[in-house]
Amino acid sequence: MAAFFLVAGVVVVAYLIFHNIFVKGKKCKSNVKLHGKTVIVTGSNTGIGKTTALDLARRGARVILACRNRQKAEAAIAEIKRETGNHQVVFMQLDLGSLKSVRSFAETFLKSEPRLDLLINNAGIFMQGITEDGLGMMFGVNHIGHFLLTNLLLDRLQECGPSRVVNVASLGHNFGQIDFNCLSTHKEMGFGKSDIDTFKIYCNSKLCNVLFTHELAKRLQGTNVTCYSLHPGTIKTELGRYSKSFFLILLNPISWLFFKNPVAGSQTTLHCALQEGLEPLSGRYFSNCTARNVYPKARDDAVAKKLWEVSESLCGLT
Repeated sequence: MAAFFLVAGVVVVAYLIFHNIFVKGKKCKSNVKLHGKTVIVTGSNTGIGKTTALDLARRGARVILACRNRQKAEAAIAEIKRETGNHQVVFMQLDLGSLKSVRSFAETFLKSEPRLDLLINNAGIFMQGITEDGLGMMFGVNHIGHFLLTNLLLDRLQECGPSRVVNVASLGHNFGQIDFNCLSTHKEMGFGKSDIDTFKIYCNSKLCNVLFTHELAKRLQGTNVTCYSLHPGTIKTELGRYSKSFFLILLNPISWLFFKNPVAGSQTTLHCALQEGLEPLSGRYFSNCTARNVYPKARDDAVAKKLWEVSESLCGLT
């Protein structure tokens, strides 16, 4: 019996060490206050988006929750106001799967809000389907919607600089690839409906996020706007809530032990948004609050430029 408790104790201690180092991860250390600043966080009614919005509201920012679901967003706003005492937290309708909705959001925002200091492109989806514009769902929501939104708001960001754009990507971008033939013929990032196919298409959309950030930084050189992409960690959130994937169902029990909670998962987003002195690292990819090197495919100038041009065409910016 004594041996059993000894082994159990060792296992518990080992797990706690593992959890603190590899699961919980680093925290954003910035003490920056944001009074008088305006922030947009997409997909901020749940998960790491909500915890990001809550932290920014606690720092005094005016926070725009850019979400598709009004009811969930209003519930999140009530919670954020209650916890922070900041009543400058508002909902604006945004469906990233609709280019019309993205344009409507940008028009409404630019007419009603004089400032924009931080744009946090947080929303993401893990499911197959087709958007109302005929784009693959994950490509349309995870990349094209944010690409259009960012471009429509760039002038305001420059007017209010120094400002930042933060794109929540994923470690999954390492497994992604960009197939321009598939994009040109099907407006999609891949084929197949299996769990593996869905995962690959998701990773492809996340590679788009990193390449978009790389190219955006080049185009913003000489301005007072900087941008960053990041891996938030493996997180227990609602990302896969629309998926019936056996893979996600299988992961659910172990996620409680080995995945970050949303608070821990928001730390690298907050680091990229707030940490002083990151301007020379514009365009870089971050993980665990640290700038990381990426594979050549994630910093390929020619591919990033072509993706930008294809994205402009698909969302009607050219």
